[in-house]
Amino acid sequence: MKNLLFLFILTNNLLFSQNIDKIEAIIGSEILLTSDIENQYNQVLSQGVIQTNNIRCDILDELLYQNLLIHHAKIDSTIEITEDEVNQEVNKRITFFESQLGSLNKVEEYFKRSIDNMKEELSVVVSDQLYTQKKQNIIINNVKITPNEVKDYLYSLESDDVPLIPTQLELSQLVILPKLSSEKKKSIKDKLDGFRKRIYSGEDFKVLATLYSDDVVSANNGGELGFMSRGELLPEFERAAFKLKDNEISEVVETKFGFHLIQMIERRGEQINARHILIKPKFSSSSIKIASDEISLIKLEIDSGLISFDDAVVKYSEDNSKNNGGLIINPNSGSTDFTYDDLDPSIKYIVQNMNIGEVTSPSLTKSNDGSQAAYRLIRLNNMVEEHKANITNDFDVLKEYALLDKKQKYIDKWIIDNINNTYIQINENFSSCNCYNKWIK
Repeated sequence: MKNLLFLFILTNNLLFSQNIDKIEAIIGSEILLTSDIENQYNQVLSQGVIQTNNIRCDILDELLYQNLLIHHAKIDSTIEITEDEVNQEVNKRITFFESQLGSLNKVEEYFKRSIDNMKEELSVVVSDQLYTQKKQNIIINNVKITPNEVKDYLYSLESDDVPLIPTQLELSQLVILPKLSSEKKKSIKDKLDGFRKRIYSGEDFKVLATLYSDDVVSANNGGELGFMSRGELLPEFERAAFKLKDNEISEVVETKFGFHLIQMIERRGEQINARHILIKPKFSSSSIKIASDEISLIKLEIDSGLISFDDAVVKYSEDNSKNNGGLIINPNSGSTDFTYDDLDPSIKYIVQNMNIGEVTSPSLTKSNDGSQAAYRLIRLNNMVEEHKANITNDFDVLKEYALLDKKQKYIDKWIIDNINNTYIQINENFSSCNCYNKWIK
């Protein structure tokens, strides 16, 4: 639900608007309402922030900045927001709500309005956010940072302000997957082939997808995936789908997620809209037991010195990570570094008590893509204890901090420069806010 709340905040809370329409500020062609401020205020409090007098002032300052960006973006001839851009983002958000709540009907129940009304309201929010993003990108997109500036940034900080780098871990894994028997694989393919024959005999693909597909999100939409470009789909799925003509149905396609039947809805150049029925294999207890026994024997080989962990990864591992020596990639950062908070609780407490080079006992988990059960061994390759950032070991981290600081200075300068040539009026109720004098000429 945290992800859902985050997206609700991104929508600028228009979907939760209150019956308050008093104008609190005018910034060029944009107006700021009491409800805009109060909705943001209530969302901040809902996240556990302690109520203070400064919260509304901080919200006012941020919303004034956003509206200043929107106003100047709209009069900037180099910035264009197309209807397709807005619709694509609105549909993406509706799809996200659907995936979180389970169906479009539940989305309508949750927000107490129709999907059409939600799209209409979200279009306004999304349009403003796109104007904001594009204008801000123009302001800071070309801001660069030099190594000397990074050093100067670090030396300018008070000791207590130097970033604290949490403990960093590097991990490798060896993964063994349960095997699907040839009989089970044939049974799944036969079932999908049966669906294919039923569809060509007159049954509706959408109905069968809704009833039988293991892809819960698309099943709620009759198996429809929406328009996707090349590179966004699994290679096997993509190869089969792009060969289809409108309404044509593929043979059974096997991917890491399971077995698919694909129907082409529409193709627009290098984009396709297809629907599918997915059947995920269900592994028997005996196949899981065989995988457990296999990885236990591998662990015994490693512990006995018959094979190194690195060689065992190359020889035995059945996960794509074997191509990178078994290194586990942190999905949050795209790097091989993990903090303890990045780790799944199931391994976090095990790794905390490990020494560098140590290998865990076999544990049941999910494959990296989450598509099936798996057994794995994990080795702690390296660990750097928590410390204050320094140029030698943490240059990249400090570079990001320094770059953010420099970009903020560019933004602050742009605000000051443009306050002077923009009509701004703010309700005097906010005159006690520290930011008030900054915005009033």
